[in-house]
Amino acid sequence: MVDWRSVAAGAVRGATTGPALTYGVISVCCAVFLVSPVSGLNPGYGTGDALLAAQSAYFERWGVIPAELTSGDPDTLTTPFTALFVHGNWLHLLGNMLFLYVFGAMAEERLGRLEFILFYTATGYVALAAFAVANAGSDQTLVGASGAISGVLGAFLFLFPRARVTSLFPFLFFLPLRFPAWIVLIFWFALQWLAASGAGQGGPGVAYLAHLVGFAAGFLYAWGRFHRTARVKAQPAATEGESQP
Repeated sequence: MVDWRSVAAGAVRGATTGPALTYGVISVCCAVFLVSPVSGLNPGYGTGDALLAAQSAYFERWGVIPAELTSGDPDTLTTPFTALFVHGNWLHLLGNMLFLYVFGAMAEERLGRLEFILFYTATGYVALAAFAVANAGSDQTLVGASGAISGVLGAFLFLFPRARVTSLFPFLFFLPLRFPAWIVLIFWFALQWLAASGAGQGGPGVAYLAHLVGFAAGFLYAWGRFHRTARVKAQPAATEGESQP
């Protein structure tokens, strides 16, 4: 089996700066969040009702509002892009950045930096736009990089299905166990499908349909791009024993 951290380490050793764009996107998302009213760390936005008003205005300015995006207003066409760098709260930000950190580096090394950032942006845009079209009458603001990161997960599933990923499953008492990526990602996809089928949309950034669309777009892109070539296999030097969780 392939240890994803060993393979990622080998990939980084083969490049001068490693997965620079993955780390760059993480840095930008974190910086945007920290200076925004959502973090609660910027005293310039005030407290109490003033802070809540600033947060609401922030989401409306930079997030996707389906009713507006589908209205034909050209001024809203950039919102699926800007929304990729906006997050609804600390947990939303940290969860997304963790997934991007774990899966983004290997995807970037496989695709190449320019192709990776174009792929990331395009899948994120498509995911958010698809959600807006499916909920055209909604005025609920949608923010977050989840659609783009879901695209990375979909591509990872095709490219590295046997890479081993340390995961925490609630029904296994949150024990850190290592599973092949195909098990983890298919399980994740199934959860998103169930949530999209049975749960309503509530709060900025909650959009399971965007996750599903992003994941499918990423998987199909990787299949179309690489299905005629062999999937990445671990190099001998990258299998010097598995790292501990």
